[in-house]
Amino acid sequence: MPALSERKPHIAWSLLPVVFGLAWPTMLEQLMQTAVQYIDTAMVGSLGTRATAAVGSTTTVNWLVGSTVSAFGVGFLAYIAQAIGAGELKRARRAAGQSVLAVLVTGLLFTVLTVSLSPCVPVWMRTDTAVQPLAARYFRILYLPMLARAASVIFGTVLRAAGDTRTPMRTGIAVNLINVVLNFLLIYPSRTLSLFGAQLPVWGAGWGVVGAAAASAVSFVYGGVAITIAFFRHPTISPKGETLRPDPEILRPCLRVAFPNMLQRFGASLGYVFFAAMINSLGETATAAHTIANTVESAFYIPGYGMMTAAATLTGNAIGARDKKRLGDLAGVILAAEVTMMLLSGALLFAFAPAMVSVFSRDAAVIALGSTVLRMVACSEPFYGVSIVIEGMLQGAGETRVPFLFNIIGMWGVRIVGTFICTQRLGMGLVSAWGCMIGHNLLVFAMYVFYYNKGRWNPLDKLRTN
Repeated sequence: MPALSERKPHIAWSLLPVVFGLAWPTMLEQLMQTAVQYIDTAMVGSLGTRATAAVGSTTTVNWLVGSTVSAFGVGFLAYIAQAIGAGELKRARRAAGQSVLAVLVTGLLFTVLTVSLSPCVPVWMRTDTAVQPLAARYFRILYLPMLARAASVIFGTVLRAAGDTRTPMRTGIAVNLINVVLNFLLIYPSRTLSLFGAQLPVWGAGWGVVGAAAASAVSFVYGGVAITIAFFRHPTISPKGETLRPDPEILRPCLRVAFPNMLQRFGASLGYVFFAAMINSLGETATAAHTIANTVESAFYIPGYGMMTAAATLTGNAIGARDKKRLGDLAGVILAAEVTMMLLSGALLFAFAPAMVSVFSRDAAVIALGSTVLRMVACSEPFYGVSIVIEGMLQGAGETRVPFLFNIIGMWGVRIVGTFICTQRLGMGLVSAWGCMIGHNLLVFAMYVFYYNKGRWNPLDKLRTN
């Protein structure tokens, strides 16, 4: 495959409908999730800075657990996408059956771990002592339905590998709508709302932060059940009739892809935990500004993650079909579209950062600090977008060892070490921590582009060489 620097000006734009046909449902799903995250943060934020800190202090642990489960989905994604590309549907269904076993094992294991460790997590995260009991309750409730959450993540990824991105999208939208409605009813006490001049009494549980956790838990249960039903009804990869007994022929290649990705996600998420713990030690204002800035920024990654899904699935299909030209054309289209969208999203983030932060907090110090770090990171959005797409292509090719190495070097070698020196030794604040985060993103971008240009990740190039 030609290197980025050697690529001809011509780009096969005729493939753009195929790419966006897979990408837009994921983008819409991500948009809905982000919108609900915005609403959650705003609703909890209205309860005060302490409530925001209680929810935000365990966010990175949520990433740690969720990303570890997601890694198993990536292993099945590469295997199933390549099997479907090769026209081997029976092999794809066998892999789908093994994904059910993965859901049962990971769901039950993480339920036990997270619920039993919930009192310890806020302490490990160096959360303010006054916030720890509330943060522990929030975390425990959030992880009671872990089996359903594992089903949503892994079965959703398997469906996307089969080219069905709309079912996870529809399920995700329903989950988010349920979450918003229950937030409205469970967070606030009973009150009277004025609607078009009429006074409307509205029941409310008045549970505050606990109500937000309960709303999320109920919506997770719905999502897990709905995606499982859709998965078992799927015409191509339904696991009906497949055995739950471990199948080494399927599991070995899936785990070969999943294990490095799991280590990558675990290592990166553990890094986020240390990163957040250092930020939490800077006080409530820094914690609140960091939590809100993360929430705002997540919306601007939506194009990247949508295109990452398309890149992974279509790369796997092309490799399974042994279609080298199509693989090269897809790479050019996806990268060009991604850079364009991330340039636009970065410009919007820079321009509207203060207005967006002010939606979630009325604290002037939080707004000023959150706006500053968001404008800093806005300048690195296109670079991060390229990294996401190349990583998606590598996932589709079944190459997860190199992304693991790159992300661990960036996270621990730049972000964690740099933040520790800046905040814990030099007494610097949140701005320095986000500067280290941007340095991490730029280093990973450079490493991905260099490796992509080498072409060693592409098994079709290897076949040609041999």
